[in-house]
Amino acid sequence: MCGILGVVATTAVNQLLYDGLQVLQHRGQDAAGIATTEGGRFLMHKGSGLVRDVFRTRNMRNLQGNWGIGHVRYPTAGSAYNAAEAQPFYVNSPFGLMLAHNGNLTNSEELKREMFLADLRHINTNSDSEVLLNVLAHELQAASNGCKLDENAIFQAVAAVHRRCRGAYAAVVMIAGYGLLAFRDPYGIRPLVIGRNDAPGGTEWIVSSESVAVDALGFKLLRDVEPGEAVVIDMEGNFRSRACAESTVHAPCMFEYVYLARPDSLIDGVSVYEARLKMGEYLAAKFRRVMPHVEIDVVIPIPDSSRPAALEMANQLGVPYREGFVKNRYIGRTFIMPGQAVRRKSVRQKLNTIHQEFKGKRVLLVDDSIVRGTTSQEIVNMARDAGATKVYFASAAPPVRHANVYGIDMPTRAELIGADRDESEICAAIGADGLLYQDLDDLRASVRAINPSIQYFETSCFDGKYVTGDVTADYLHGIENRRGSAPVTVEDADGGPAANQLDLNLASDTSD
Repeated sequence: MCGILGVVATTAVNQLLYDGLQVLQHRGQDAAGIATTEGGRFLMHKGSGLVRDVFRTRNMRNLQGNWGIGHVRYPTAGSAYNAAEAQPFYVNSPFGLMLAHNGNLTNSEELKREMFLADLRHINTNSDSEVLLNVLAHELQAASNGCKLDENAIFQAVAAVHRRCRGAYAAVVMIAGYGLLAFRDPYGIRPLVIGRNDAPGGTEWIVSSESVAVDALGFKLLRDVEPGEAVVIDMEGNFRSRACAESTVHAPCMFEYVYLARPDSLIDGVSVYEARLKMGEYLAAKFRRVMPHVEIDVVIPIPDSSRPAALEMANQLGVPYREGFVKNRYIGRTFIMPGQAVRRKSVRQKLNTIHQEFKGKRVLLVDDSIVRGTTSQEIVNMARDAGATKVYFASAAPPVRHANVYGIDMPTRAELIGADRDESEICAAIGADGLLYQDLDDLRASVRAINPSIQYFETSCFDGKYVTGDVTADYLHGIENRRGSAPVTVEDADGGPAANQLDLNLASDTSD
């Protein structure tokens, strides 16, 4: 999971990109980067850390020009602490390209070999995003007529990318001397939306991972980039789009609606907030069905993602909804923190209880999901320490049992509490008096209730079914082995510090 942003404006774009990345900060906290262009030169600054820490006034001053791209990184491939793998990535031929990518390629190793042996290109990092950039660069060179580039050649190159690349990818690309390119994989797994603004100087465009950046920057949401579609916006603000994939299946990632996206986002025509309310409605119905004799005094959410589901669950059950945890907003999201020990230590730094909401009460805690179980176990203990007589736990998502290979850091089953445990064993492991999981069919229905046209979802972390059809047992074994964890079975496959900042002025003149 990363956040990407591209803007073509009529005035200086650096502040727009900075503000947009701050709105997308929830999608990645490991690194941030911005690239702009002016006078035929690419200007870039990127580094490890949050947006506010990576960019200083002097950096922003150097990011001149009226169009550019930005990225916030959440590592799923490569190293979490390697500043060289912060994005955007640059390649100088053909034309000069800058790319920011959200997702994960499942055939990146194969593509690396092809790049070296057939395309004569060198990949300098372990990032699959650099692989994607070089595939695009090679196909642009093959499609262009010498030094001449037009939109047909660009769309032809993206079509070739779709033929060669597997997995999940939403990307924004700067093409020197031409404009901004954005495209989405043929399954539409990772989100990408388009916004427009009619400014005094002309039409301005934005492409973003989520609609919140469109709203925050004063643009109007136009639509989503369709699966397999490419969008080209030239430097004069002319907009072109084309379906480039031979075949498409719209299967957005379910975890975006459960946890990853902000509740005020619209993704593929679905209000994330409304979908989470529906999750609470379905979860309440299941609670009444499978726990009819359980009495609770209060429903308390685990902030922040679970609030809508918990609120609607309380409404449906006729039980008071209360805030029982106060969140330290200066601690990062524990789900995307690298390392189990770091996540465990951070839970009590991140949350503190309001004791009077727990003391002497039978409490139903609601969370969006249970992934590794570290946070859930600590939270149950905190509720008991605050005086709860009974602690029940409800998850708005089904058990996470399988690796996610499409851009979410759940690559090994050894890290997942639900991988080899049934629900009663998970309940015992987190120390709850009862545990309730959402049914997968109900989760699908929650989102489909908002947009009935979505027929398929990417739900591999719940059911082990990988929509791209190319994820094999060997691939999953390779992921496990690279992370030094126990390998999965064949059956499973079927079912940063500021000192690391890098400032690049990609022009011969590097003076301030």
